[in-house]
Parts: sequence; structure tokens; C-alpha cells
Amino acid sequence: MTLQDVRLLAAKGEGLRIEFKKKATFPEKIVRELIAFANTSGGDLLIGVDDDGTVSGQRYIEEEIYVMEKAIKELIFPPLDYELCSLKINEKKGVAIFKIPVSSRRPHYLKEEERKQAFIRVADRSVKASKEVWEILRRGKTPRDIVFTYGRKEEILMKALGESDKITLNEFAKLANLPRFLASKTLVRLVLANVLQIHPQESADFFTLKG
Repeated sequence: MTLQDVRLLAAKGEGLRIEFKKKATFPEKIVRELIAFANTSGGDLLIGVDDDGTVSGQRYIEEEIYVMEKAIKELIFPPLDYELCSLKINEKKGVAIFKIPVSSRRPHYLKEEERKQAFIRVADRSVKASKEVWEILRRGKTPRDIVFTYGRKEEILMKALGESDKITLNEFAKLANLPRFLASKTLVRLVLANVLQIHPQESADFFTLKG
């Protein structure tokens, strides 16, 4: 990758598959972006680039890289695959690009005390994955035919989707008079069976008919 390539990449602005950081000040937070990329569509983290896409560079870029690689190794599980590219923009400053592919070992999560927090990418933000997204990522790693019974709750769901195009977990649970865990299980199963599609959101995910 050349400096021109970096500038062209930065000119696109932050989005689903690209994130800018001026420097690695809070690596424990920045690794969330890498986790989100790996769990969603892959992406590039550029260090030494301003929020507006200006490739201003960072002094001692090698130290920024060291801090990030240490955080990746210690805070992300399962271990994350990535490519690293480092470029000098002048004698004092450089940029670093961490290229994250979509992972076959997802969901990756942040190791934080006793908690496991997975993140996904929604537009230009990295957000905490819901229980449903986590389960779909986990079970989707080994695709297999999903067998389910088309009963009353599925009939209610399909009728609702025919009327309003999308539905949230809470809406479905209330409509079908189901416990939240059972509504969640039903929606996840239908996503894995390619009947529904999940649309992760910062607040409440919603579901639509697939295709």
C-alpha cells in the first residue's frame, strides 16, 4: 500500500468498513472497532488520520503500533487475524493501517474482567452485539439445515411482517404473547434457516423477511 492509496482510502470517509484514529490513546476502546470489523464485513483501521480524513500522520508511529498490537493480543478472543501496513509521510510522522478480514472464528469479543462483549459494525459506528446477533454469529460458523415447525407463533410473525415489513424482538414477544427468551429463540432459528434477516441497530435490532 502506498501513501496515495492511504489518501484515497481516507478520502472515502468513515463508514461500515473504515475507521480513523488520530492516535492509539485508548487502545482498550479502539480494539472494539477491530472486533466489530471481524464480526461484520471486515475493514480498515487507519491510525494517524484525523476524523475529517486528513492524513496528518503521527509521531513515533512505531509506538502506536506496539500499543495496538499488545491490546489486540491481550484483549481480543479468539485471537484476531490482521494485516499491518506502516508508512512514513515525512521524516517525523507516519500512518499505520490495520486490515481486518471477516473472521471465520467469529464472534470475537473483548475480554473485560468476567464479561464477554462482542461488537458489530452499524454504518460508521461499532456497537455492542445483541444476544441474538451473538447467537447468529456463533451458530452461523457451521451452516447446516435448520428444521423448524411452522406453528402458531410463526404464523403470527409472518402475518405481522406482511403488514409492516419489519418487527423487533419485543414487538414479536408481545404480539405472540411469548416469553422474551422463546421469541428470541424463534427469531434466531428463522434467521439461520434463511427465512428472516436481522438488521442490527444501536437500540433495538429489527427483523425482515429474507430477500
